[in-house]
This record gives sequence, C-alpha cells and structure tokens, in this order.
Amino acid sequence: MSKNKEAPIAYGSLPLFLSSLLRFLLLLSTLESLCPLNPPPLWLLLPHSSISTTAPLPTTVINTLLHYASRSNDSFHMSYSEIKPISDVLRKCSSPCNFLVFGLTHETLLWKALNHNGRTVFIDENRYYAAYFEELHPEVDVFDVQYTTKMGEFRELIASTRDQIHNECKPVQNLLFSECKLGINDLPNHVYEVDWDVILIDGPRGDGPEGPGRMTPIFTSGVLARSKKGGNGKTHIFVHDYYRDVEKVYGDEFLCRENLVEANDMLAHFVVEKMDENSYQFCSNKTSKSASSSSSS
Repeated sequence: MSKNKEAPIAYGSLPLFLSSLLRFLLLLSTLESLCPLNPPPLWLLLPHSSISTTAPLPTTVINTLLHYASRSNDSFHMSYSEIKPISDVLRKCSSPCNFLVFGLTHETLLWKALNHNGRTVFIDENRYYAAYFEELHPEVDVFDVQYTTKMGEFRELIASTRDQIHNECKPVQNLLFSECKLGINDLPNHVYEVDWDVILIDGPRGDGPEGPGRMTPIFTSGVLARSKKGGNGKTHIFVHDYYRDVEKVYGDEFLCRENLVEANDMLAHFVVEKMDENSYQFCSNKTSKSASSSSSS
C-alpha cells in the first residue's frame, strides 16, 4: 500500500522564499513602529506650540454644524443664540486653542469639532457616563470629578470662601494643592498646567437643593483664569443657565460684573484677566461693595 508523501521544497526556490519573508517582517516592524496599538492623546505628548496648525475649519462647515445642533429634537439642547457666541470666540482663538468644558451635554461633540486643531477637555460628575462616553468616542478626553457641594449651601459656601480669601481660597493659586471647599483639586495634574483660553460651565446638575450646583466650577474657572503663567492673559468664560440664582450670584462673586461682556437669560460671557500672585480680591470693586453692605447692616 502506498502512502502519500509531501512534496519537498525545491532548493532553488528557498532563497526567494526567505527573501520574501524577510521583506514582510521588515514591513511589519516598520508599521508597528509607526502605528502603536494604544497611542496617547496627542496634546499630552506635544507642547502647546507643537500641535499641528493645519487649516481652520471652513466657515460653511461651522455654520452647518451650528444649524443642525441648534435644531435638535433633544429638549435640553442649546439654541442658536446660545451656541453662536461660543463658536465665535473659538473661531477667533489662536490655534491651537485650549478649551475646558464642565459637563457632558448634547453639544459635547459639537464643541470638540468646533475647536478644530485645538485641545478640548471635558469634566463630568458621572464617572460611569464619562467612561461610557469615552468608549463611544475615544477621540474625546473626559475626566470625572466628585462634587461635595450642595445647592442648598451656596450662600454659606460664599461666606466661608470670603473668610479664607487670604489663605486656601485666594484668587491666584495652584488648585492642585488647595483645600478650599469650592476648589477642584483632584483632576489630573496636567489639567492644572494648561493655560485655558476658553472655559464653558454647563455642568454639573443645578436643579434642586441636593444637586451639586455649579458653585465649584465657577470658582475653579475664576482661579484658573487668574493663575495663568503664559499664553494669552485673558480667558473667555461662559456660564450657561445664567437665569438661575447660583449662576448669577457666583458669577458676580468670582468672575465679576466688571468682566461681563454680554449676557441674556441663558448665557453669560465673562473675560477674566490673569492677576499677580499677591492679589487677594476676585473683583476690583469687591472691597467697597462689602464695606457698604456691612455698614448698611
């Protein structure tokens, strides 16, 4: 009975086979070096001036994005008149623009797209939703923060912050080492090292006495703007839902009425300048206002 035998490799073809295999392995090695499996975010690897400065987003694309975002069926979406001022500032921001957003909302992907070629970072109160959103959109950088404040305490928190304004709650400081109740100090270190050009406060929840409210993001944004080390000395800060008491009171207290550029019931636009590290007043007229209020009482 005969058995089937495998045909031997012809010796003449062996060099050709090895040469082809070698070329394949070299190509594979080159691809792996050029395309790592888990590359870190580009803005973490490169300095501010080294990020690609390709052409800005065309005006027609921006207008289209605004058109469809403002006509969403979502009940909580922003209107065109709310989105447009933020978009205008992002368009004028020098590239690459640093954009910090408090809150994951209907407009999250819009903000990421409008800040073309820039770095956009989102802060949200819900760690599970933040992780879920990053899984769906790995190109978006989201960090979660655990707020300890409550809406019902917003007046007491202002009073305690005024008492600590020369110490833990001063307007110019590194919040990473702060113990001020209104300061966010548990974000990744690099978030505090960035000179943010634009900040949007559209979170966390502020719809009830037990909700965390936006006291902490407003205070934190005011400190980040005044503590900038370089870049543009001015920071554009937008506060959404400005018709509510907390947003108005804390905006006046820590972003300051003299810095208010424009406002309507839904959106306020402040431009806050960096300050000297020995400054101990958030607003230039705060001393006189406090003195008059105490004398009247």
